[in-house]
Amino acid sequence: MPNPPAEATDEHFRNEDWYAADLAGARFVDCVFTDVDLTEARTSAALFENCTFHGGRFNASTHVGSAFVGCDFRRTNFFDATFEGCKLSGTEFSGCTLRPLKVIGGVWRGVSLRGANLSRLDLSGLDLRDADLSLADLTDAVLRDARLGGATVQETTLHGTDLRGAELDRVDLTVASLRGTKLDLAGAVMLAELHGADVDSV
Repeated sequence: MPNPPAEATDEHFRNEDWYAADLAGARFVDCVFTDVDLTEARTSAALFENCTFHGGRFNASTHVGSAFVGCDFRRTNFFDATFEGCKLSGTEFSGCTLRPLKVIGGVWRGVSLRGANLSRLDLSGLDLRDADLSLADLTDAVLRDARLGGATVQETTLHGTDLRGAELDRVDLTVASLRGTKLDLAGAVMLAELHGADVDSV
């Protein structure tokens, strides 16, 4: 099993077996990863910038304080992966397996999770400002205290989703599918106003 490089720029890695690799402090820029196995790999303070991942596995991997900025994940498996305090700004997920997934804080601003199955995930406190959540399934997901300002929720399923304490500035909940959605008072007032109600706060 070849050891991953500590850093690489504009390289293409194919069918690499990086099982349980330690990628602490690694730096990859403009790289392509095709069917790379990162099962049980660990990253800490690592940087992946403008990288593309085709297929491949991140199963049971752990990422702490790492950044996947402007990356493109296609049909990648994240089964039982953990992201703690990571930055995924501008990253796109397409056809990926994202549950179960453990997310502890972090900045996922502008991330595209369009059509993703995120049901029952705990995304409490996550910064998802300007994220594209269109067509995503967030059934019974927990987004308490998450930052969702400017997020797109066109045809997003929010059945039983916990949005209490979430920042919902510039979020049009009228285009999402709501059923049993949990809102705090501020969220309920905002939703009522979106539906044309004149809410009297007195």
